[in-house]
Amino acid sequence: MAIRIAIVVAEFNYDTTYLVLQCAINHAKLLGAEVTYIVKALGSYETPLAVKSVLKRKGEVDGVVALGAVIQEETKHDEVVAHNVGKKTMDLTVEYGKHVGLEVIGPGASRARALKRIDDYARRAVEAVVKMAKGLLTLEQSTCFSGTIAID
Repeated sequence: MAIRIAIVVAEFNYDTTYLVLQCAINHAKLLGAEVTYIVKALGSYETPLAVKSVLKRKGEVDGVVALGAVIQEETKHDEVVAHNVGKKTMDLTVEYGKHVGLEVIGPGASRARALKRIDDYARRAVEAVVKMAKGLLTLEQSTCFSGTIAID
């Protein structure tokens, strides 16, 4: 059974996030995961709400990849956005019991640095979701727990 994932991608800084999305889709295929949904959120700040909407669709996904890019400008806005997105995303992981792989480039990233890291961010996010989903499914299907079940 293939792991079913959704990808939530921020449209803000879409010159960067579109490329991250394409890499994520390709890496999911490489890992044998099925991308069941691609959801576009306005920006990284809005991704937790989109992630929650997907997770509410019980039984349709095994995990979610959240992608965004928060580019550093003249203020600390990038830090506020990135930290809040990280916190809310982790809250959703725990609330729904399904891994949400958060790969928001930033805070503190310039546009040039963000573009250099696209492939790394996409691969890490997809791999984290697929590996955690497989591990959690193995744990759920285990009738008795004795020993070690690796979630990796």
